[in-house]
Amino acid sequence: MTAQPTTRTVTPDALREWSEPLVVDVRSAAEFEAQHIRGSYHVPLNTLAEHAAELARHLDDPSSPLVLVCQSGVRAEQGRRHLATVGLDRAHVLDGGVAAWTAAGHEVVRGRTAWALERQVRLVAGSLVLTGILGGRLVTPKLRLLAGGIGAGLTFSALSNTCAMGSALAKLPFNRDVTEPAAEAVVEQVRRREPGPVR
Repeated sequence: MTAQPTTRTVTPDALREWSEPLVVDVRSAAEFEAQHIRGSYHVPLNTLAEHAAELARHLDDPSSPLVLVCQSGVRAEQGRRHLATVGLDRAHVLDGGVAAWTAAGHEVVRGRTAWALERQVRLVAGSLVLTGILGGRLVTPKLRLLAGGIGAGLTFSALSNTCAMGSALAKLPFNRDVTEPAAEAVVEQVRRREPGPVR
């Protein structure tokens, strides 16, 4: 097995060289269904957060490098921190997430196409800022407060490493076409070492 780096991230090319890594995808069910790394386990971030101690017991296998994955790396880092708080501190984060993995030309399993949650956040935030600026110029200056509010929200989101807009968008019907797996099923899947979507 290729030696693991001492840092908390791993590049797509380095991960490709690791022997039998345990890859855990913390994205939503819709994102996972759209595309995921072959052989990865789907453990949504909220499930990982709520059941970190139990999942850590099943993920703590020194013979398999543990790598957390999301779209860009932000949610995977949150997941790594949840596991670290319960004593599992050997997890790595895929640098650049699934986006970097596919950009490097590595294989993914593709399903129904869906916009990544982070892309939806960029669309909504950008649209609201544009509406606030144009509305402030053409309708009433008070609409500029909308752009300011979105800017403040994005700043807070970056500082706190959370995303209220993403959480709200995840609850919309088109993001819930694919049902999020039950926590018990996720834990059982990891316990049995059965990667892929939870059925």
